[in-house]
Amino acid sequence: MPALPRGGVAFNYALPFDRLDFRDHPDLYRVGRGEQGVLLVEPYKSELLPLWRFRTPEVAAESAGNLYGQYLQYRERGDFVGMDMARKFLQMGYTRARRYANQKGGRKYDAQGNPLANPEPGDPLKAESAEVFLAVLALVKEDPEYQRLREAHLSATRQPPLSG
Repeated sequence: MPALPRGGVAFNYALPFDRLDFRDHPDLYRVGRGEQGVLLVEPYKSELLPLWRFRTPEVAAESAGNLYGQYLQYRERGDFVGMDMARKFLQMGYTRARRYANQKGGRKYDAQGNPLANPEPGDPLKAESAEVFLAVLALVKEDPEYQRLREAHLSATRQPPLSG
């Protein structure tokens, strides 16, 4: 899967997320890195979170399909923020399922915050769930319209490239 050009600025966690509607203020949305802000940006979080599940490969396939369907609705409206939030939920489906595939219970650290030296083996079904999300995530990242709207948003909001 080709990498998207890096862009955006660090997510601004100081915004008043409890009363901010990003559909009304897309100019305040920052792409950030990875999944930054996925559980903060409304109304998209409330629209997408109920669709997000990864317990089994079958549940993941339904979830990824529903998230992609919502992505397509945002795309049809030219709503980049919604498209990017759907991408973040797909990416989060992949990363969370991978975490549970790698470590039993999804834990990477002990109670003191130290990495687990010998984590218990994870759940192989979660690895299958992760692959389901990864395939759909690739569709989004490779979508020329997503790439075009992403670049337009970054340019319009004057978001410089991220370093690293």
